[in-house]
Amino acid sequence: MHNIEQLVKDAAAEFARIDDAAQLEQAKARYLGKSGSLTELLKALGQLPAEERRSQGAAINRAKDSIEAALNERRETLRRAALSAQLAAEALDVTLPGRGRGRGGLHPATRTLERIEQLFRSIGFEVADGPEIETDWHNFTALNTPENHPARSMHDTFYLEESPGVTASGVLLRTHTSPVQIRYLQSHVAQYGHLAAMPEIRIIAPGRVYRVDSDATHSPMFHQVEGLMVGENVSFADLKGVMADFLRRFFESDDLEVRFRPSFFPFTEPSAEIDVAFMSGALEGRWLEIAGCGMVHPNVLANGGIDPERYTGFAFGMGPDRLTMLRYGIDDLRLFFDGDLRFLSQFR
Repeated sequence: MHNIEQLVKDAAAEFARIDDAAQLEQAKARYLGKSGSLTELLKALGQLPAEERRSQGAAINRAKDSIEAALNERRETLRRAALSAQLAAEALDVTLPGRGRGRGGLHPATRTLERIEQLFRSIGFEVADGPEIETDWHNFTALNTPENHPARSMHDTFYLEESPGVTASGVLLRTHTSPVQIRYLQSHVAQYGHLAAMPEIRIIAPGRVYRVDSDATHSPMFHQVEGLMVGENVSFADLKGVMADFLRRFFESDDLEVRFRPSFFPFTEPSAEIDVAFMSGALEGRWLEIAGCGMVHPNVLANGGIDPERYTGFAFGMGPDRLTMLRYGIDDLRLFFDGDLRFLSQFR
């Protein structure tokens, strides 16, 4: 019995001296392990008389409970000490100023698109949308672009493998947002039919477009805004008024000259390029091409389900990325897509 009591005292004293959790587990094995001191006493019980074996077994069990209690107490003490040390090492100085989070902002191209939409909404235009993966018919044929047109070349256009169920002659990433014209005209006719007074159409179609082109002023992916107005007695004078007013409001300057230069597009007739010249600043007196425009070709109206004998319309297409470059003084279009935070942080 004396040996058992001394064993408990020795174990408790040894546990109390240990400051390392791994060493504590090694000490436990010396007392409670398979070859531990207390385990050896248990193995020797079989050699004792029955009466003595009973009392000795009870004493050994009490000793085991005492050793395990001392062990668990030391484990908890070491755990609390380790936690305190960790908290001390990771303590926060609440007197330091807050770090805060960096503020983000809209991309400059997004700012321009929102501004364009706002200005056109203010004069009664609505914003229309369409798929970026288009059929050849919507992207070219319906817009009066013949099959031998250079824009259909694999060198100019991103064609995709045809999907099941697509019956058109090809599937591609749209090269302009003009296909939205056809889709909107068709849905407009489907909604109103051939009523005596079909509501006038006024839409813009902003979105991403894709062409095989890349340099300081061109990108394989860029943005375009298509505009369309169709109704009775819509004329080129309406087109000039709308675009001249938009450009002066966009650049917030009446000191701006706008000219319409004759051009050619398959989907408009007559067609024109829109140029602007600033009367002051770094670009003073320099004519810059801003957009293409014209009266909607009768074939395009017919492909959209509109009677070209009764209705006329104008359309325009412009690159908001170019407008952004002019508005913010950016000289390389590729900066819009590089994701360089040094560039983007200027527009927060």
